[in-house]
Amino acid sequence: MSTVGQVLFSFFEDHLKVQKGLRPGSIKSYRDTIKLFLLFVARACRKPVTRLALADLSSQRVLEFLQMIELQRHNKPQTRNQRLAALHSFYRYLATHHFEMLVEAERVEAIPNKRTTPAATRYLEPDEVEQLFQALAAAQGSRALRDRALFMLLYNTGARVQEIADLRVGDVDLDGPMRVRLHGKGDKWRGCPIWPETAALLGQLDTVRAGDAQAPLFVSSRRQPLTRFGIYKLVRRHTQDLARCGARDQRKTISPHTFRHTTGVQLLESGVEANVIRAWLGHVSLDTTNRYAEITMRTKQAALAACMPPTTSAASPARMGWRQDQNLMEWLQSL
Repeated sequence: MSTVGQVLFSFFEDHLKVQKGLRPGSIKSYRDTIKLFLLFVARACRKPVTRLALADLSSQRVLEFLQMIELQRHNKPQTRNQRLAALHSFYRYLATHHFEMLVEAERVEAIPNKRTTPAATRYLEPDEVEQLFQALAAAQGSRALRDRALFMLLYNTGARVQEIADLRVGDVDLDGPMRVRLHGKGDKWRGCPIWPETAALLGQLDTVRAGDAQAPLFVSSRRQPLTRFGIYKLVRRHTQDLARCGARDQRKTISPHTFRHTTGVQLLESGVEANVIRAWLGHVSLDTTNRYAEITMRTKQAALAACMPPTTSAASPARMGWRQDQNLMEWLQSL
């Protein structure tokens, strides 16, 4: 009989990496959930993690684990749902490869998500984008050039921050059809066209001038590849003046994902078809793309103007009945 360690090794190394082709960031999310769950089960069973058996991974333990992370760790429903999604995937794998766990997997599958309020989708208005790039253009130095190229590429492509961090010099075509190749979720590649302005900024980077196709496109001051955390800090620093207030006047920070939403909204308002936007941003489902139509009032106002009712006169002419038609009445009387 397989041990818990053997099952986990096969789940991560074969199922997640090879079969599903998940990126390292997604695999780390699974890892954190499974790690928390196993430590909780070990404490509940009063045995070391190395002595856990598959029978210890009951559906009741999953329910107790979800309750624990809400009451003791004070996780929000969104985090609880994310942990549950990872456990759903793990127990589906158990049910497929270890039939003795089928009943427990069915019970775990029946655990529903909690209802949550969708997170607010924040994006930048055109005047805010113009203000940001004016401030970036005023800065001087090699790092200022790198930051300007980084922000222009984020705004141009709407790429995820990890996709930008993973870029190599060879992934950018600055001659002929100007484009960038992005490695997205699900181990999928997609090409995205770039503006001549973006290509001009990228062509001035030291990493591009060096000519090493395998070198990272964006590097830190220590010549190390920029990570997604480093890009997040750069965005925070350059957008402090653009921090927007929420409904309760709470200061809201702008993240790299804000530029992704900004690109999606502006493509939609420019009349680009939803399927093109989906392919541009790398969305798996069209439902993800359609939410941009819900958050922009300008699109709704344009739709309203397109279906305005026809103008009518102040007083509609009264309809004349057949009894008031004198010619008709005279003809009927002559019969």
